Amino acid sequence: MSQVKVFRRNEMKFDPYGGPPGTGQIARLVGPELSTTMGVGIGTFDGCSIEWTVLYDEMIVVLEGKFRLVLKDAVIEATPGDVIWLPENTWLKYEGEKAVVCYTLYPVDWRTTKQGKK
Repeated sequence: MSQVKVFRRNEMKFDPYGGPPGTGQIARLVGPELSTTMGVGIGTFDGCSIEWTVLYDEMIVVLEGKFRLVLKDAVIEATPGDVIWLPENTWLKYEGEKAVVCYTLYPVDWRTTKQGKK
């Protein structure tokens, strides 16, 4: 089992996620190197629309700004303190205005599991 770990915001490495217009970035914090079950990260979304199908169960907690999920049949608007749960195989678009979210996903190794090979 891994030891307790603290992630300091000023030490997080954010990588680009999606493309113009706008910006999306994610800092992957917990991955298979730390956990055998869940993944965790921080995402930022500003003026972007990033299409994706989640290949895992995901939970999103909005920390800052205005976060939006565009689904096939609905649009979810979320603000700080709101929590969203997404089941595996949900098609969506991540959008936001100065949004910062914390996300968790299960399973952490979705890229190597059967569901990650779809």
